[in-house]
Amino acid sequence: MSKTLKIIFGLITLLSLIVVLGYFSKKNSKGVIDYKTENPFKTSIATKTVATGSVNPEEEIQLKPQISGIVDEIFVEEGDVVKKGDLIAKIRVVPNAQNLAAAQSRVKSSRLSYNNAKTLYDRNKSLFEKGVISKQDFENSELSFNQAKETLSQSQSDYQIIKNGAVAGSGAAANTNIVAQIPGTILEIPIREGNQVIESNSFNDGTTIATVADMSKMIFEGQVDEAEVGKLKEGTELIVKLGALEEQEFPAKLIFVAPKGQEVNGAVQFTIKADVTVKKDTYVRAGYSANAEIELESKDSVLAIKESLLQFDRRTEKPYVEILDENDKFKKRNVELGISDGINVEILDGVNKEDKIKVWNKASDENNDEEDSK
Repeated sequence: MSKTLKIIFGLITLLSLIVVLGYFSKKNSKGVIDYKTENPFKTSIATKTVATGSVNPEEEIQLKPQISGIVDEIFVEEGDVVKKGDLIAKIRVVPNAQNLAAAQSRVKSSRLSYNNAKTLYDRNKSLFEKGVISKQDFENSELSFNQAKETLSQSQSDYQIIKNGAVAGSGAAANTNIVAQIPGTILEIPIREGNQVIESNSFNDGTTIATVADMSKMIFEGQVDEAEVGKLKEGTELIVKLGALEEQEFPAKLIFVAPKGQEVNGAVQFTIKADVTVKKDTYVRAGYSANAEIELESKDSVLAIKESLLQFDRRTEKPYVEILDENDKFKKRNVELGISDGINVEILDGVNKEDKIKVWNKASDENNDEEDSK
């Protein structure tokens, strides 16, 4: 019985040995993995960045009253296109009682002075014609009369302005009329008829009646990171894309780069502005969100390879590639890199156009798949 067991055990051992030898023989019989190679090539490379921001009118005017009062009538609506000088709104004057009383008092005082000066002038004129007084005395009385006349006229005008907002019969545009200062589109009317408004002066900004902007001249305003702002120059061409008009691109020119940055969410950002060219048949609304694509650096006809061919040393983290030599073996070669667009990278030193660069890990996987399918 033990002899039979020994024979069976020996057969099993022999069979296992044959299977193991067959497996390793099959593995060793496989050919060496062939890696694909690619050559460096000449191309143009450009590095770009994207600035986020919005598009707004370059020229935007807030219309404010020159006199306090009540909004009597509004002649336009938001979105209306107006020309320079068009009537926007009319203010009804509500005069200050104290100022009005003071103006009335000045008119009365000026009239008394005028009447007195006129009496003296008429008397001296008669005496001068008779030769009783000298010419100088007459001219002095005439000057006093003219001055009193001018003072009366001025006080009456002041009274009319305080009471009505303008001088009656002057022919000039009344302070109560709010007119457009530039041609453009009415963006906003923050007040309504019946609202009280305050005049604009050196102590008060005044109430905004309406905002007018020239929508044909738009400007992009956005933010760029401090790492990229040093590469920007005024006059650089860029492309603006609007969130509301995804299929359209608008050419623009950089006109301003802020000299001072601002910290936003822990990163320093710099404001940039660019003139945007808008076609006449395209309507762009103020405040559209936008992205500006800016070319930071570009080079033409440079030696480059695909970034996927690069490998990095685990210890030094320096880039290198593997080059196929005359013995059909791959050798490591360090490279010096230039600019990159994320797909292709410029090679400054390390390889030439004739070198064959290993496409690492790609061909190996393809070969294994082919052999597994057999």
